[in-house]
Amino acid sequence: MTVENIKEAIVQLSEPDRKQLADWLEELDEEEWDRQMEEDFSPGGRGAHLLEKVDREIQSGNYTSLEEGLRRRRDQRAK
Repeated sequence: MTVENIKEAIVQLSEPDRKQLADWLEELDEEEWDRQMEEDFSPGGRGAHLLEKVDREIQSGNYTSLEEGLRRRRDQRAK
């Protein structure tokens, strides 16, 4: 089956069936994104070094809480 065959079949679906298919495709994309994030941030992954950096900064006390960072950002924008 080709993509064109699939497209032709989709056009023939009822509106509720197309909605169900769209929801399923979105769920499939989300699952792939989750899998990729897990792979990237697991030990040896592309983003593992970022987590290691954050851990080092937290351990050294060199961090700003989310609340404090947002407050500072609001204050800067208000100027």
